Amino acid sequence: MDIQKKETKYNSAKAWQLWGFPLNNVATNLFFILMNFVSYLAVGGYGILVGVASVIITGSRVFDAITDPVIGVIIDKTDGKFGKFRPIMLIGYLITSSALIGMFFLGIGGGVVTFTLLYAWYIIGYTFQTNITRAAQSTLTNDPKQRPLLARYNGIYSTIMGVLISLYASNYVVPKHGALNIPALQEMCITMIIVGGIMTLIAMLSIWEKDNSKYYGSVKMNVVKFGDIFKVLKSNRAIQALVIAASTDKLAMQSAGHSAINIMVFGIIMGNYALYGRMNMITLIPSIIVIFFGSKVAQRLGHKEGLIRVTKLSILFAFILLGVFLIFDPTQFGTAVLPTAAFLTVYSIYVGFRNLSANFVFPMIADCADYEWYKNGKNVPGIMGSIFSFVDKMVSSLSASIVGFTIAAIGYRDVMPQVGEASNPQIFWVSMLLLLGMPVLGWSASLLAMKFYPLDSEKMEEIQSVLEDMKAAAVGETA
Repeated sequence: MDIQKKETKYNSAKAWQLWGFPLNNVATNLFFILMNFVSYLAVGGYGILVGVASVIITGSRVFDAITDPVIGVIIDKTDGKFGKFRPIMLIGYLITSSALIGMFFLGIGGGVVTFTLLYAWYIIGYTFQTNITRAAQSTLTNDPKQRPLLARYNGIYSTIMGVLISLYASNYVVPKHGALNIPALQEMCITMIIVGGIMTLIAMLSIWEKDNSKYYGSVKMNVVKFGDIFKVLKSNRAIQALVIAASTDKLAMQSAGHSAINIMVFGIIMGNYALYGRMNMITLIPSIIVIFFGSKVAQRLGHKEGLIRVTKLSILFAFILLGVFLIFDPTQFGTAVLPTAAFLTVYSIYVGFRNLSANFVFPMIADCADYEWYKNGKNVPGIMGSIFSFVDKMVSSLSASIVGFTIAAIGYRDVMPQVGEASNPQIFWVSMLLLLGMPVLGWSASLLAMKFYPLDSEKMEEIQSVLEDMKAAAVGETA
């Protein structure tokens, strides 16, 4: 009876808000995917060597991480006429868009300095907007049945977005322009800015109702200092474990998802880059089904247990997919019945678990923010999200260098891999290492980190009960 009474007090969101707000993550992911091609832009548009471009991109990611704590504190100190989250989302989008136009159009031919400065400007805008994805979740809903839905929608959107972008790039942009050249990248840039703007607007509308102090608390009563970042990182075991799990995952997934790796796997090893887009379309529905049932597990067992189970299955299917590449001739994927059926089946399931494990961590950041409020009496979703981003980006910043120096070791020093080149054992094993080996290492680190993560479903139920009493007491003090 007591539990049922507490459940009625959850700050629940409307259904359309739950599917609408994750589109902010879609918008920033569109920009992030576009920037996966930035090595091609740096080499072809700015005359920068592959190795130098990789170092610049890695250094820019470090700068990206450093900006996170500053922006996190800004978020937690913000409480204006238009709320805490919407103004920062809009500012982030506008800065990002202006930086992309400068980088992909106005700055072409400007050399290393121009490229680096525009990249830094992009990072500032991108960081503003991505921090809202993490910070606003705890305000949108604290219902344990709803937070897994944020992971579900993020996973579904990521899967659909991956399919559409791969089709757009491999079946439309590259054939139209004859190669992944500067005009092709410029067309992709404009598309991402327009679609990203629409996604950002929908996300702003979704958080509109909750974007006030009634839901995130009074800024005057909840005094936040820059030093709180270090206190939280030192004392909050939940965020410590989560950032280790997520950052190692992201390092691996960014290495695996690099545009050069997609070209090496589909355009060189398989010998048919157009297959990249078609395969993703075919695997769309099976992948979404996997994501749907995975989020059901999280609703029933909690985020921690759900992430552990999904991660184990991701590792299993990575090994099975490697077996498919070894048993069959990859050039027959899409032409011969048995190899195609085996590849489609395993790849579909693998992509579903891979996307779900990557998106599970987003609602877990909100759990960590609630844990900090429960443990130390401060509601700091901005700081919590920025800590996550800081460590996540510092570690994952190595991905561009890992890919750049790895492919340079097999001969790609002055040029990037191109569709139609001849395959060889070096290309095959480097591609498998980055496509499957790196994710397995990242997931293994996640499983180890989850052994130290304290927020299971029972603990979260206790936390929400205590927070409800704290909120009621705060209302009484301000009345």
